[in-house]
Amino acid sequence: MPVAPPVLRLSGITKRFGALTANDAISLELHSGEVLALLGENGAGKSTLVSILFGHYTADEGSIEVFGRPLAPGNSAAALAAGIGMVHQHFTLADNLTVLDNVMLGSEPMWQPFTRRAAARAKLVEVAQRFGLAAQPDALVAGLSVGERQRVEILKALYRGARILILDEPTAVLTPQEGEALFRTLGQMVAQGLSIIFISHKLGEVLRVSHRIAVLRAGKLVAQAPTAGTTQAQLAQWMVGQEIAPPQRSPAAAVGDATCVLDAVTAGSGRERLEQVSLALHAGEITAIAGVSGNGQLALAQLLCGTLPAESGNVTLLGAPLRAQPAWLVAQGVARIPEDRHGVGVVGDLPVWENAVSERLRTAFSRGPWIRRRAARAHARRIEEAFDVRGAGLDTQARSLSGGNMQKLILGRALLAPDGGTPRLIVAHQPTWGLDIGAVAYVQRQLVAARDAGAAVLLVSDDLDEVLALGDRVAVMHAGRLTPTRPASDWTREAIGLAMAGVAP
Repeated sequence: MPVAPPVLRLSGITKRFGALTANDAISLELHSGEVLALLGENGAGKSTLVSILFGHYTADEGSIEVFGRPLAPGNSAAALAAGIGMVHQHFTLADNLTVLDNVMLGSEPMWQPFTRRAAARAKLVEVAQRFGLAAQPDALVAGLSVGERQRVEILKALYRGARILILDEPTAVLTPQEGEALFRTLGQMVAQGLSIIFISHKLGEVLRVSHRIAVLRAGKLVAQAPTAGTTQAQLAQWMVGQEIAPPQRSPAAAVGDATCVLDAVTAGSGRERLEQVSLALHAGEITAIAGVSGNGQLALAQLLCGTLPAESGNVTLLGAPLRAQPAWLVAQGVARIPEDRHGVGVVGDLPVWENAVSERLRTAFSRGPWIRRRAARAHARRIEEAFDVRGAGLDTQARSLSGGNMQKLILGRALLAPDGGTPRLIVAHQPTWGLDIGAVAYVQRQLVAARDAGAAVLLVSDDLDEVLALGDRVAVMHAGRLTPTRPASDWTREAIGLAMAGVAP
């Protein structure tokens, strides 16, 4: 029986950015009804490859065929017309429009003097029913949950006739229950012949949903294998080129007194608001906060880093009232790892070495009005080496770092004090977001080491695996309210997922 030709064939795709070869002669095939997982470290070339496929970049060498026909290079409209759809990790929906309006955007010619809303509504309903994607055409996107918004993004692609769907980190912002619903949807899609390229850092879900796995490393395709019979350890080794030892969960050895206490605190505004939050963070303990982004976690982190004052309630640090003064908090031994590394983590126009010492420039690296440049650069070099910050020298602008290396720079600045001491309180907001598996394991080990050295650690993470792996005590945040903290062993994934959706445990 003849084998059906692939629906997608990439042949010898090469893309260079100056001296950097982002994709090096990559050849891949995708078949009808197949889920192909695309894995790799940060900088391995995944984003470049799918950007070439979707027409955002033009390859320097190689060709692409879709359903047996050549795909015009560097043309997103051609990719869409060929049946390629892409759902990005960060949604591109207009909150003030309805589901139907969002789906229709860009699907009709600009010069057309009328819109075919009735036909569009009927088509949307038909597509939603066919693929099991429940949707209310007249619902405002602003009122949808994260999982519902993702369904709208998928519907947008299917409405336009996508037969090949690229999903970039599709479960990054979903509750476990929403993730399960997505997996069921993917099963219905492939059963009807759709083909999916699935990009994820979560190796467990990769092994669950994919049929075949392709691994990139340093721009090269280093491994392809059927999912059946492949292990997470093998995938990790292919991705980084060596065996990765994940952090071993160990209980807190000696939990000390409360370093920071929140008592019925209200602060912030809109979706990022705290409502009567009470929490105690103890020395020698990691307190992990789970929840879908946008439920008040940012307000909590900002409060403890001194950039958001409390409206009511009390916050104490080491027994004294906490001041909404970032410099004072740094002096008290509070280390911050902010969620938005580009916006508030670094100053992009400043060189790497200045960013590495920026929070302690006046206290540790100056003498009167003069900067102790040699000492500052030496400390920046220690951070660069200890946290494996790659891709730029000390004098390069921080904005030129990749996202992962920028995060490593921020982590090093927070955890590696000039005097070698351990921070009293570490506010780690999405500390491993965007990092490859090797860097994730390293960062997680550092947080555990800081805990064991006596630091109180607040870990805010969307990654439920990370929460359960690192948290000594766990609480869940939803709509600005926080559940009581409980030992991690008292939680199940299902209970956390329900709490993330607002159902009391």
